[in-house]
Amino acid sequence: MNPLQARAVLFSSIEGGSGYWSDEISAFGPEFVLEKLSAGGYPEDKYSAGKIAERVHGRTGEAVLEEVAKSGSIFLTPDDEDWPIQLDDLKASPIALIIKGERDLLIDLAQSISIVGTRNPTPYGSRVASDFAAAACDRNFAVISGGAYGIDACAHRGALAAEGVTVAVLAGGISRNYPAGHEKLFIEIAETGLLISEVMPQVSALPARFLIRNRIIAALSRGTIVVEAAFRSGSLRTAREASEIFRPVMAVPGPINSPTSEGSHRLITDRCAELVSSIGDVMELVMPLGNG
Repeated sequence: MNPLQARAVLFSSIEGGSGYWSDEISAFGPEFVLEKLSAGGYPEDKYSAGKIAERVHGRTGEAVLEEVAKSGSIFLTPDDEDWPIQLDDLKASPIALIIKGERDLLIDLAQSISIVGTRNPTPYGSRVASDFAAAACDRNFAVISGGAYGIDACAHRGALAAEGVTVAVLAGGISRNYPAGHEKLFIEIAETGLLISEVMPQVSALPARFLIRNRIIAALSRGTIVVEAAFRSGSLRTAREASEIFRPVMAVPGPINSPTSEGSHRLITDRCAELVSSIGDVMELVMPLGNG
């Protein structure tokens, strides 16, 4: 089994977000790790090694890659020239990614902004997310979000309306269209932008996978804007992930009595995020001096 096939088997068998397995594969190579797993070389109770060994048993790289190809997607690895190197800043960088859409746009993601927020936005939040996304695209920035209902969808649609590039990082497989109501939106994104997933095409979007994928949203972009996040919101996890890898975190203020802005205000008052009220504020934080 060659390195690509070995990596494909590991990718299909190991849940994303594991720093241990990411480090093992990076240090020793996918062939070595797969062989050691198959031979029972890892303690069964260490980082789910026993369960992973069961999954890799009898699984072939050819079958995994064929399944990806049948979904109309591409299997992208750190060995590819167009791998987004900003992902390497993560403590648990992806073993690989599955992408669908305009592959040539991967290089453009070095100049991108993430926009995240609540699934239940107010009209104010929806308008802000859409306007910020369109304004970012007007400045040749790609817009990254998670493909969910609410602020995510507004950000994607704002970018599409501005004829810009937008990327949806999905919590489930590319062929599962989760949420189902966004099937048309995902088709539109794939036509001019990218869909990205860290799981096999038919894998379901379990709750834990939303939190795991948030680190990818944070790492791909130059900075993360939080628009309308409640006090307990997955968007705050994205903000923390961005902060941990020294990406700017920004939050848009809302009405002081709005529950949907409690999380955003908390980020600002705790000095975890910079208050932004325009795309100009954003550009000042994410653009190098002299390039604004």
